[in-house]
Amino acid sequence: MEVKQQILIEAADLFMRYGLKSVSMDDIARKLGISKKTLYQYVENKTELIEQIFSLKFEEDSRQIKDIRLSANDAIDEVLKIAKHVIQHLRELSPTTIYDLQKYYSSTWKQFEAQHKGYIFTLICDNLIRGIKQGLYRSELNPEIVAKLYVGKTSLVVDEDVFPIQQFNLDDLYREHMIYHIYGVASPKGRAILERYLQNEFGTIH
Repeated sequence: MEVKQQILIEAADLFMRYGLKSVSMDDIARKLGISKKTLYQYVENKTELIEQIFSLKFEEDSRQIKDIRLSANDAIDEVLKIAKHVIQHLRELSPTTIYDLQKYYSSTWKQFEAQHKGYIFTLICDNLIRGIKQGLYRSELNPEIVAKLYVGKTSLVVDEDVFPIQQFNLDDLYREHMIYHIYGVASPKGRAILERYLQNEFGTIH
């Protein structure tokens, strides 16, 4: 494994478990078994390191979601599998990581959030069009409007003022958000299929 790749992997592990603020460059160098001087040969500072980690995670996540979409049986199966994927990734985050990113690395957060919003909008818009064609979503839906509403609600899930970390679990928030969305857009045929998926393979999402 290349040194740069190893740095990103090990630093990401520390950040996701303990938050961004509490992990120092000394901690990262110590875990890697290298000097801080060597670490700075690969990254200019902690901010750059965080930017590279989140950029890499976004690329990896996009590839994984692409595979999920290709393997899904239908639009509802697709969005449920994506929800399960996102929940699994949320479990890897410490409760303070997103908070630290928003508070101490706001420019990185804004860049990441804008990229994420654009990607999610396209993803949901495509899923809505697919579901309408399959008769699983209501035919009168406006995919662009509904996708924008979805993105707006997603932003609330990680808004500390709306859902304080101490009171709300991210897993629970995302589950409720996703089920709320699908029930809102599903046709009678789609609701029947959704209930079957939830009862069987995706029962744990309830």
